[in-house]
Amino acid sequence: MFQDWEKKVKGKPAVSAHLLWDVDRAKIDWQAMRKLVVQRVIERGTEDDFYAIFTLYGGIEGVREIVKEIPAILSPKDETFALHVFHLKKEDLQCYTRKRLREEHLNS
Repeated sequence: MFQDWEKKVKGKPAVSAHLLWDVDRAKIDWQAMRKLVVQRVIERGTEDDFYAIFTLYGGIEGVREIVKEIPAILSPKDETFALHVFHLKKEDLQCYTRKRLREEHLNS
């Protein structure tokens, strides 16, 4: 889906301000907040937001590794999207593993 993203990037792309409404953008540590930034882009981002995170975090491969680390549970729609775009299995996602552990705990 985003295989040719580098050709479509114009200038220095930036993540949309509305995605990080609760963060002071002047003081944001983009590396420390990488999981939140990627999660918000997956949930509500535009194509340009994806280009911005690819630029910030080392392309599709870099973002793929961050997606695996997202601790928050993604909606089924967002999870399916992330799995498809980044060629992952559910078991690769920390949020899926955490969801499964929680379900096992509640059902025991």
